[in-house]
Amino acid sequence: MDIQSLDALDESELASVLDRDAGIDEIRADVRGIVDEVRDRGDGALREFSEKFDGVEVDTLDITARTERAAEAIEPELREAIEAAIDNVRAFHERQVRTDWTDSFGGARLGRQFRPLRRIGAYVPGGSATYPSTSIMTVVPAKVAGVEEVVVVTPPAEELNPVTLAAIGLAGADEVYSVGGAQAIGALAYGTETIPPVEKVVGPGNRWVAAAKAEVRGDVAIDMIAGPTEVLVVADETASPRLVAAELVGQAEHDPHSSVVAVTPDESLARAVADEVEAQVPDRARPEIIREALANETSGVFVAPSMDEVTAFAEAYAVEHLVVMTADDEATVDAIDSAGSVFVGEYSPVAAGDYASGTNHVLPTGAGAKTTGGLSVDSFVRSRTVQHLDRDSLDSLSDTIVTLAELEGLEAHAESVRKRFE
Repeated sequence: MDIQSLDALDESELASVLDRDAGIDEIRADVRGIVDEVRDRGDGALREFSEKFDGVEVDTLDITARTERAAEAIEPELREAIEAAIDNVRAFHERQVRTDWTDSFGGARLGRQFRPLRRIGAYVPGGSATYPSTSIMTVVPAKVAGVEEVVVVTPPAEELNPVTLAAIGLAGADEVYSVGGAQAIGALAYGTETIPPVEKVVGPGNRWVAAAKAEVRGDVAIDMIAGPTEVLVVADETASPRLVAAELVGQAEHDPHSSVVAVTPDESLARAVADEVEAQVPDRARPEIIREALANETSGVFVAPSMDEVTAFAEAYAVEHLVVMTADDEATVDAIDSAGSVFVGEYSPVAAGDYASGTNHVLPTGAGAKTTGGLSVDSFVRSRTVQHLDRDSLDSLSDTIVTLAELEGLEAHAESVRKRFE
């Protein structure tokens, strides 16, 4: 990996590192056409696109029963691992559940109530690939939130992966359909003869999925527009070069477009990390993908003049996965507000959050962490306020209400208060 000095980067070079996007602009028109076809022709369009893009003739879109059978058929150790991950994710997300409250404010009783969405759709990447973890991360929080109908879509294949199917079933999905890509998002948003529409679409996917979510947003709620995965390792001279490199290589294997970055005030550590990365890549199962990701202009090892500038860079980067390995981890974490998920210390690999610790791995990318968080129970509920005023509490507010209503020229608002005291 290249080693670069942060303070030597000009404005455009720094922007090329900080400005990551989902790469959807160039395919937006094609995606719009796919979504429109699904909206107009329903199941017929889904089957045509499955054959065209996935090379699969789909007879039965509804595969819910197959997930139930798969859970019974997989190896016991695989089922045990899936169930352990489900238990941890459920426990962490149960801690997020909000309770209704009411309190007294100047004699009025005001409160806030939380109600789950009724029907949501979760996109689980798959086909012949294995993504049981995404099944868990999307379905379990929705069920914890109280969503009645959790719908999963996953791409078709000649042989659907039984482990992914089993995880979908064990996580608690109510309906499962064999459809992927932009066409799946269109089906969830607008419905077809087989797939009733949902209220919100969540879950990661490739850029076609991301572009489709951008296209349907406004007609249906979405969680976020997520791009390729990213990791930023903040390290100082106390960090292990071997472990820093392992985090970079681990995220790089996801996708050639992954962004993998380490930043440190210690130049000797930076060189050791770069050497370790080169040493580790040949032993991995996907070296070509890793090397492509390492060569991205959004990837690299950077040296900053001080820890203050390290944390300032991390804040500007607002990464999906932030790994902190420093002499004072807690102080470093406190100095960085914007990150999708934070992994503190040398025994907190990103892989723990990806699979089993309990936190969610559906996270904002492309600096989205500056304004939003990852998938959570909050993603599946809406809140409302409620108020109970008696005569005395309304009387105490009446002059304020009437004055402001008349100031805004809304005389009927003022009169609605006066009439209660006639």
